[in-house]
Amino acid sequence: AEPGAPPAAAGSPAPSSFFSTVAVDAAATVGAPAVGDNRNHGDLWPNCWADDDQVYTAYGDGVGFSEPYSDIGVAKISGMPGNLSGTQLATSVSQVWTADHNRKPTGMACVDGALYLAVQDLSHDFNDAPAATVAKSIDKGRTWMWDTTGEMFGGGIFTTVMFLDYGKDYADAPDDYVYAYGLDHNWRDSFNDRVPDPVDLFLARVPKGSVMDRDTWQFAAGLDASGKPLWSSDISRKQAVLHDDRHIYQDVFTDGRVENTTVLGQGGIVYNKPLNRYIYTSWTEYTYEFYEAPNPWGPWKRFDSKDFGGYPWTHTKHGGYATTVPSKYISADGRSMWLQSNVCPCGGGYPYGDHWAYTFSLRKLRLEPHQDTTPGNTADAGRNLARESGTVPVERAAHFGTSSYYSDGVRSHSEDDWNDERKTASWWGYTWPREYRMDKVVYTTGKMFDDGGWFAGDLRVQVRRDHQWVDVTGRSVSPGYPYDRTAGANRTYTFTFDPTGGDGVRVIGTPGGTRTFTSIAELEVYYGGQG
Repeated sequence: AEPGAPPAAAGSPAPSSFFSTVAVDAAATVGAPAVGDNRNHGDLWPNCWADDDQVYTAYGDGVGFSEPYSDIGVAKISGMPGNLSGTQLATSVSQVWTADHNRKPTGMACVDGALYLAVQDLSHDFNDAPAATVAKSIDKGRTWMWDTTGEMFGGGIFTTVMFLDYGKDYADAPDDYVYAYGLDHNWRDSFNDRVPDPVDLFLARVPKGSVMDRDTWQFAAGLDASGKPLWSSDISRKQAVLHDDRHIYQDVFTDGRVENTTVLGQGGIVYNKPLNRYIYTSWTEYTYEFYEAPNPWGPWKRFDSKDFGGYPWTHTKHGGYATTVPSKYISADGRSMWLQSNVCPCGGGYPYGDHWAYTFSLRKLRLEPHQDTTPGNTADAGRNLARESGTVPVERAAHFGTSSYYSDGVRSHSEDDWNDERKTASWWGYTWPREYRMDKVVYTTGKMFDDGGWFAGDLRVQVRRDHQWVDVTGRSVSPGYPYDRTAGANRTYTFTFDPTGGDGVRVIGTPGGTRTFTSIAELEVYYGGQG
């Protein structure tokens, strides 16, 4: 479960216990043709893996891999991450059904040698999506056909269509259907609330041989007594397979920034065959939101939220939108993936003209499934558990993306969790793929600033057991922590507590200063066995 996540509130999914650690790179590191060539290649990039071993994808608002600029284009990505190249294919695909809107790709499927591309009408201010259709190509993306007499979906219903990625040429599908997920009204939170924000994810299926025939689409309309979906051809009877009405970043400091945003958006749903898990990668203006399920219809649970903080972002620390995990790049054991997302130099993340991640840009995502373990480490006062294999740093946010600082042995570094949000909790810690015994945590602060850098209260140590964070007992700290700026820069505080076990540990408390953030240089974890 996400470090620090409270119990599921009414209207949000339960926390997952499937993964023990989740590691997401702080920034995109590779792309096609390259991250950082500063060309406006485009954004969105829904994708699929075809029978010819190529990844086919579509972009919005860019030049793709050749001129001219278009609101939509189709391309082919060859190679593997670190050695990718892009080939331009087409820009004549689908049409605009609604005045003052543009075409935007939302989902793609490679099935039995054909390509299917879902395209929506998106308003120029990105705040409503009233219509969508599906186009088909039988010549690997060079030419496209679609019903020119009318949209496939209208009235803002099921208009952000995301095809389920079932691997190469849909080979991992369990039956003869193509599955697609949909959002109503908009592709993400409607910033001006012109339409309702999407808080429900819906599921549809259609026979492989009739994807273009709207009359053959069926929609999940609840579950029967055995937990299997009920299917209906009546779209008005559809029921959400995932509902999440959380609103995050409810109060930000900088005027004019996005706040109080919902968490479901246009991303991707991929079947990770080695792990036998379905993974939905969603996003918000500031975070990635991750969900997993054993079946396409659920039950969906949230397993992590990666917070990249407020703007500005940098080339070495940024989030992004339209998050997908291309199935071609999933490792043989399912634990290592590449996540695609984009940053537009138009919304505040990057300055105008900086197209660093405005391309098919990838970063590593590593997931370790949970396994029940018992602590096996013996007393060793010099063994820093923060340096054990598989350790993953966790924090509320990392302002500069340098979580490697926490265990590098250098107490003069500084990272902080400033994220432009007025927040009530701040933490620094680790998760592991196995349990350890521990009885001491050594926390070294980072820099102190005029507006924050220290804990203002309730500083304590927690361990993670059975996917829950619980306070340790018998805690003492030396020297005493002062709860103000006199905590000092790069000063070390040693917490001792009753011996305990867990697969995670953290220091957590109320952040201080007018901008509510804390700092860190180093976090060490030991088991001396003196209790």
